[in-house]
Amino acid sequence: MKECPFCRGSIEERQIEHPHRWGGRLYILRNVRAEVCTQCGETFFSPNTLEAMDKIVEGNNAPSEYVSVPVFSL
Repeated sequence: MKECPFCRGSIEERQIEHPHRWGGRLYILRNVRAEVCTQCGETFFSPNTLEAMDKIVEGNNAPSEYVSVPVFSL
């Protein structure tokens, strides 16, 4: 993909940190390959990357670390 379908900005490949929700839980995945719009910041993942993210969080892999996340309600 060369152009963002939402804003028509240019797309570049990056390694990102991605918050991923699975089974009512929040996971943070680092070093995820994504295509990112340089204008609006929208991220796009390949089907293989999406499948890999799901397999990591549904498997029995030990995380490299844990972090605390504050939760607010409006």
